Amino acid sequence: MMQGFATQGARRHSPLRVAVAAAALMFFPTMTAMSQVFTVGPEQIGGHYLEFHPTHVDLPSEPLTPRGRQELIRFLTAEHGFAMRPLPLASKGVTLHANGDMQPTGSDYINELNEHGTSAKPGDRCIITDVSIKENKIVFLLNGGPDHKHKWMRHISLGTDPNYTTPIAQDSGQEPVGSRITLVFAHDVPDVSGQQVEALLAPVLGFGVKSPTVAYTDTLPPMLKQAILDHHVLVGMSTEMVIHAMGTPQQKVREQEGQMPFEEWIYGEAPKPVEFVRINGNRVIRVETAEVGKPPVIRADNEMGNYWNTVADPNVHIVKLGDEDPAEAAKQTAPQAPPSLRKPGETLPTDDQKDRPTMQPVQFPTGMGKDSDQQKPAPPMPTTTTTTTTTTSSPSPQGTSGSAPQQYVASGSTPHS
Repeated sequence: MMQGFATQGARRHSPLRVAVAAAALMFFPTMTAMSQVFTVGPEQIGGHYLEFHPTHVDLPSEPLTPRGRQELIRFLTAEHGFAMRPLPLASKGVTLHANGDMQPTGSDYINELNEHGTSAKPGDRCIITDVSIKENKIVFLLNGGPDHKHKWMRHISLGTDPNYTTPIAQDSGQEPVGSRITLVFAHDVPDVSGQQVEALLAPVLGFGVKSPTVAYTDTLPPMLKQAILDHHVLVGMSTEMVIHAMGTPQQKVREQEGQMPFEEWIYGEAPKPVEFVRINGNRVIRVETAEVGKPPVIRADNEMGNYWNTVADPNVHIVKLGDEDPAEAAKQTAPQAPPSLRKPGETLPTDDQKDRPTMQPVQFPTGMGKDSDQQKPAPPMPTTTTTTTTTTSSPSPQGTSGSAPQQYVASGSTPHS
């Protein structure tokens, strides 16, 4: 019950149910305090369902004829198929390009399954209830489609009495549980046959007479498919895989080991080998095989590999908000260029002229420079010879009242005549 609730998604509750639940919480506070809360989350899907391999079907170049249109609708309507991957219970559904990719894919595909729920699980039987051809696409409704038959008209009522009106379109009131697949072509729909359309839908919907187990295993990897067909349980399988491999257990026992509750599924009876499959949540965590006269064989390690996408790829680096780019950190520690008035990459005409001198850095001889001037002692002052300057007087040519001009001779030099 819990698994079905998780895969079908959440439904809108009526206002009356919400009011009754709120009243129950108000009048019985002690009961809510003692009750336990179970949180049922969406079931994980296999990683191989996220991979998509396009088809390669030869398509005719002629457009679809009116006769071919009628034959195509007649051939595909009420056709039975098996879901090859989980189909979302969404109004838009899945869009499949002919010999191309599928939309949505990846994380968008998972979000649509979690938000709207699952219409069909892998291996479930689906019936094409309606086929419509429009320009360059063919729309298929599976199991009645994801919408009500009268989406808008069911909300309109007519009548002379306001207290008694009749809806224009009668509706049973059941919620839709189907899905929609849209097959899109590059141009107008070509003159394809029903077999070619089924081949194009193979990645999403498989056709053919199969048993439920074969239809389910066709959606799994070869290793896991062979294990189920050989009735072999692997550690890490889901409960659905165990049922397809071993069937319904003869006995179920619920126990608890420490703080972990688990359920033991028992297959077989003595003196034949008895297999105990321990399940926690929706996964097999331990398999024990007991045989008379032999020690039990216990397997508790994961045997599914990375089927559920629980191991991160070491080659993938996830950049979180706030991470610093290593290149930016290297720029901060790199030596800075001296300031210049030139723009980045700018050159001057004088850069290429060899005959025209340009300003170059000053090169000091060895032992000289700004640092050497401070360390080198000052040179001694040179010694000079003091020469006495004599002054001679001579009669003035203009008279005896004036004195003759004095002559100065620099020390160490020859006096001029």
